[in-house]
Amino acid sequence: MGVVLKTKKEIEAMREANRVVVETLLDLKNMARPGITTLELEQRAKKRLAKTGAKSAFLGYRGYPAVLCASVNEEVVHGIPSPKKALKEGDLLSLDFGVELNGFYGDAAITLPVGEVNEEKRRLLRVTRECLDRAIEKMAPGNRLSDLARAVQSHAEANGFSVVYQFVGHGIGRSMHEEPQVPNCGSPRPDLKLAEGMVLALEPMINAGVAEVLVLEDAWTAVTADRRPSAHFERSVAVTANGPEILSAW
Repeated sequence: MGVVLKTKKEIEAMREANRVVVETLLDLKNMARPGITTLELEQRAKKRLAKTGAKSAFLGYRGYPAVLCASVNEEVVHGIPSPKKALKEGDLLSLDFGVELNGFYGDAAITLPVGEVNEEKRRLLRVTRECLDRAIEKMAPGNRLSDLARAVQSHAEANGFSVVYQFVGHGIGRSMHEEPQVPNCGSPRPDLKLAEGMVLALEPMINAGVAEVLVLEDAWTAVTADRRPSAHFERSVAVTANGPEILSAW
């Protein structure tokens, strides 16, 4: 299947799904503190989800066992919530959450500090957010996927960080993952032009050290090869004639 363009009505439906995502992530952000386990965050997300009428986009997806991805420090993405993983002062916590509501999907991620973090982690958070913002700025009809990738890669590398190339962003709509794939570095192939009605989940993953990522024995948790910290921010964004429209805005 090729790229599916969304109508204004469909984009509004996606905004509602993303509203559930954002409200849940903000609630989890307020809950995250030293001593809290990632399983407790998972349980909170499940309770909120049960009240919304939405369904988890993650639970059962290719066998994934949770509604939330909770990744700590060197864990880049797809960290499985666990009662053994208690947050500590100085950790970085990445939370990735997605839902399906009335036939449409929403998806977003945030990385946040647990208490006070060191200078490297503060810089990593700031630069990763800026990478996402710079990619969003390029979401205009006529621009290309390479414009998004270049915006992320150039800013990350100018600040001494590296871009994860093994995971990419994606189209989103009636399916969680639609065409096109959205790399955060290199030269996308094919290098599609953006068009009004495209909705993309942009999600730069930026590492403090090397770009390479390894997947652990649980077949899900991806960690940096050098075990240095990583950050991940994601928003679902629509291409409109008036510029980018962030459906999962905070």
